Amino acid sequence: MTQPDLPRDLYAAIEDLKRARNAVLLAHYYQEGDIQDLADFVGDSLQLSQAAAKTDADVIVFAGVHFMAETAKIVNPGKIVVLPDLEAGCSLADQCPADRFAEFIAAHPGHKVVSYINCSAGVKALSDVICTSSNAVDMVKLFPADQPLIFAPDRNLGAYVQKQTGRELVLWNGTCQVHETFSERKLVALKVEHPGALVLAHPECEPQVLRHADFIGSTAAILNYAVGRPTTTFIVVTESGILHQMRKAAPDKTFIPAPPEANCACNECPYMKRNTLEKLYLALRDLEPRIEMPEALRVAAWRPIQRMLARDLSAA
Repeated sequence: MTQPDLPRDLYAAIEDLKRARNAVLLAHYYQEGDIQDLADFVGDSLQLSQAAAKTDADVIVFAGVHFMAETAKIVNPGKIVVLPDLEAGCSLADQCPADRFAEFIAAHPGHKVVSYINCSAGVKALSDVICTSSNAVDMVKLFPADQPLIFAPDRNLGAYVQKQTGRELVLWNGTCQVHETFSERKLVALKVEHPGALVLAHPECEPQVLRHADFIGSTAAILNYAVGRPTTTFIVVTESGILHQMRKAAPDKTFIPAPPEANCACNECPYMKRNTLEKLYLALRDLEPRIEMPEALRVAAWRPIQRMLARDLSAA
């Protein structure tokens, strides 16, 4: 039933408010399909960071999770940044509190810190450079070979980077609750059932799952790989929201979501799915809830993001 304070046509109302507010809607690939369809830009963490840094809109509505909206505010201090649901957090970011991470860094003197963008502003401020799943290998390679490195907060992404670079990294012991739930046993069964299918996996998955992948990459890389290959059937081992864009980009192909170990919808991020069209409309209407942070924290968190975007570690 339509709520009394909401318009009947939410799509039209959201579009009207975007124009009235000079707002841009950024949406992650893991959002519900209807939100992706309304977005001005859909992408992975790196693409969304770049889009946030370049926008000339007055208002940024971030259909994603809290650390993503924080990042948009970090790079756009003069803009209003709203997140449709402040409870849209991240299990990985929550596993790495800034105070504990500061103690971890202090226990490893002489180490530089590479932090995955899926972390809080507080953790970013403690880091030398930020990375995404798209560029983590490249960011690590920018450091001299003899420079000891800490990689946080995702141990699976860190292990993947170690394998790709041949470097020893000190890993923070964090994981994404979605990507660690995929079942190797069920994935193997799917491969047997679909012998011509290629397996596309995100590097946040457990190593025993990644070893069955034909391609490992970020959500954007997975999408581009599937569209560009002549293969017609793919098993996709990441959050199932990406399938919406994959099916739009290649409607003649078959995309099969990899199942989790349990009989549940655990391959969907519950935090990403907290955002709804109704909440999106209200965020645009009321310009709430807003993302705010102390300026000193914002500036400290901005420096490692700048280094990532510029691919320049000279000041790290």
